[in-house]
Amino acid sequence: MPMDANFDLEAIERAFVEAAVDPTKWKEAMTVAARATGSTGALLFDAQSHLPGIPQSENMEAATEAYIQGGWSERDVRYGILSRLLQKGVATDLDLFTADQIERHPYYQEFLAPHKLRWFAGVKVASGDSLWCLSIQRSIEQGPFSPDQLETLADLSRRLASASAVSNMLGFSRVDAALDAYERSNTPAFVFDVSGNVPRLNASAEMLLGDTLKITGRRLTSSDRNATQALETLLHEVIVRESPRSPGPILLPRPGRRPMLAYVQKLPSVSYSPLAPGQAVAVVTDPEAARTPTLSALQACFELTVAEAKLAQNIALGKSLERIGHECGIAYDTARNQLKAVFAKTDTHSQCQLASLLSRL
Repeated sequence: MPMDANFDLEAIERAFVEAAVDPTKWKEAMTVAARATGSTGALLFDAQSHLPGIPQSENMEAATEAYIQGGWSERDVRYGILSRLLQKGVATDLDLFTADQIERHPYYQEFLAPHKLRWFAGVKVASGDSLWCLSIQRSIEQGPFSPDQLETLADLSRRLASASAVSNMLGFSRVDAALDAYERSNTPAFVFDVSGNVPRLNASAEMLLGDTLKITGRRLTSSDRNATQALETLLHEVIVRESPRSPGPILLPRPGRRPMLAYVQKLPSVSYSPLAPGQAVAVVTDPEAARTPTLSALQACFELTVAEAKLAQNIALGKSLERIGHECGIAYDTARNQLKAVFAKTDTHSQCQLASLLSRL
């Protein structure tokens, strides 16, 4: 029986599905992939992005650290297999170089050789717009994968597409839950994937789109070129370099008005792994927007009635009692009596003092 037949594809497929449901199991899935193919190690990465922090088997950690610190992530020749990977579902070093070229190439001799690594097979894991690569690593002694083994790995590629679909589905459900949380507080939020594209945004964010802020080719852009460049730079810091710093806001200028402010950050509950569809979020604030606490918050904090809470909201928006009475369909005297009750319950004595208090909620 050929060695290929001993590849335990069922074990790999099962481990991938479990990791798609529980992202804490990705490391274990990589160990299973290495063991089931008789290889030294395995890791999984987005084939279209050069990202650190990728899921990997434990024995690959030292090599991955050297890969990042040595700058090999920016000059990884193995990304040249992408077209072959898309066509065949599997690709190797020998699709790029001859064995003699590999013997002399810096990538193999300066980076891989010190870790006793040389050969690999990249297995396509794709679903929808996602394209991952399962990188199975072999040592110098283990040698390259045989043609028969590569055919088996091509079959593995087809099997793993379902795991990718499950992970995408669950990932987007987390993104949508996060956006819903922002929407409940009327906070505009844009979610970014590993490439800096915007796969999701909430309704409040959609309302900001226009002449000064647009989504162009799935990228969030400002009418101000410098602001767009600053946003791209910050996204790279947060997503790719995983910057630990808390960056300040990016100014989004608009003619004749104060600029909006965009804060970009990672969301651990959404970007649970580099393979998640949501890697970062930009929260946008408008200094000119009037913001008021919800009716339920006002009622809970100050024991206001529904009518009193509605009046307090309108006071926070700077409206006069006459206008509030007209819009709410109540007499001026009724509005004035409600205001007195609000003053008493909030321990305030003027509309300005009340508005100041509510602005802090």
